[in-house]
Amino acid sequence: QAQFMESGGGLVQPGGSLRLTCVASGIDLSSYNVAYHRQAPGKQRELVANVYKDGTTYYTESVKGRFTISRDNRKSAIYLEMNMLQLEDTAVYYCGIPGLGWGQGTQVNVSS
Repeated sequence: QAQFMESGGGLVQPGGSLRLTCVASGIDLSSYNVAYHRQAPGKQRELVANVYKDGTTYYTESVKGRFTISRDNRKSAIYLEMNMLQLEDTAVYYCGIPGLGWGQGTQVNVSS
């Protein structure tokens, strides 16, 4: 059974940076495309970024140039480096694989 555990969230000022880490267990991560989603208060959950099996990536428009998703299959880990954070990035961030499972999320608060 696939499980995902996110960490690295916290409180940061606008313009600051955070690095989220997601560790997967119960699966061979190298066989899957993995995503980070987020859900802001009062809003629908949205895709932030994908990292595919071949290492290529996709970003939603609002985070392009600021966020970087990467993976380390040996460590069964997925990372989301977030720079130039904005107030609008405040949300709970989830990692996982559609149809397979998601973590419980980590809270990111961007506030001055």
